[in-house]
Amino acid sequence: MIKVLNIISDSNIGGAGKCVLNFLKYYDRKKFAVKVVVPRGSLLKPEIEKLKTDVIEADGITDKSLDRKAVKNLKKIIKRLNPDIVHTHGTMSGRIAAKLCGKKIIYTRHSVFPVSDRISHGIGQKANKVINEFFSDRIIAVAEAAKQNLTDSGISADRIDVILNGVEPLTPVSEEKKKEIRAKYGVTENDFVLGILARLEPYKGDIYIIEAAEMLKEKGIPVKIIIAGTGSSEEELKKTIAEKHLEDTVIMAGFVTDVSGLLSIMDVQLNASYGTEATSLSLLEGMSLGIPAVVSDFGGNPGVITDGENGFIFPTKNSTKLALCIKELYENKDKYDYMSSKSKEIFSQKFTAKIYAENIEKEYAAVFEGGRKGGK
Repeated sequence: MIKVLNIISDSNIGGAGKCVLNFLKYYDRKKFAVKVVVPRGSLLKPEIEKLKTDVIEADGITDKSLDRKAVKNLKKIIKRLNPDIVHTHGTMSGRIAAKLCGKKIIYTRHSVFPVSDRISHGIGQKANKVINEFFSDRIIAVAEAAKQNLTDSGISADRIDVILNGVEPLTPVSEEKKKEIRAKYGVTENDFVLGILARLEPYKGDIYIIEAAEMLKEKGIPVKIIIAGTGSSEEELKKTIAEKHLEDTVIMAGFVTDVSGLLSIMDVQLNASYGTEATSLSLLEGMSLGIPAVVSDFGGNPGVITDGENGFIFPTKNSTKLALCIKELYENKDKYDYMSSKSKEIFSQKFTAKIYAENIEKEYAAVFEGGRKGGK
């Protein structure tokens, strides 16, 4: 029995938290004993407990990656639980505490973002390499783009394994339920419905989706675009929609809890991100329902969408190309049907939560035995 302690700094349920939850649903409890440390008051705690997994709350691990108080608290927890492996998600404090306790360490990189000049060359890059390799036995990147991010900042490629995110397939909702959801958002059966579920931040590129909506409306294409989420750019996006008189075309849905319901009325998913996009879990969930996607060529998007197979890829920040891709899917039903079928097929082959859990188990076993899983 290999004992693993996961340490995650999410106070809400973000992408990293969902990955941990998906792993807990499927891992082999005869081979692994897994416990999880979360910030005090984290929304993850009750969700983890539902999966019959021990949760330990710790102070100081939420706001900062490195905190002396957090290191002290985590050292106590690690010594008490005595795991074989400490698996950290977004907290340097956890890695330092594990190292001080003499434990094997796995660190998962869940994000992709432009590498700063400070660590992309010279002494900064060398320092980043030394620190990250000293405080981890293996590093998991959730996309090839995340691995590239890490190597660009100096970390050796042979220290990194790519394990693609996975999610549970969504259950299609009934036709009656779809009618209710369409009515809620003012969508008719004749509308070509597109959408995105993500935080509303400038780097998510929602402004380019709005620009594409304007172009499509001018061409007479009956699109409805639903932007679901909250964040710092929400008011600016609403202002832009009003200025362009797109209130009947672009719907700001706010925070949505019924993800399956909203996805069920979409014909196409969108992702226009140009910053911090590793693997969009909502894209994977949409694929499980057979929803093609049109995504930017940034980060992990090309690792999920194969251009011309389960969707289209457009150049980052290019709203004209985005609009043309949407137009192609609207006008070419055969292509749309092909991409819908391929979405389900690719999902079942690569992106299920079960596959993800199995790959994480292989990583644990390899690190426990002192070797490496061998990458993707």
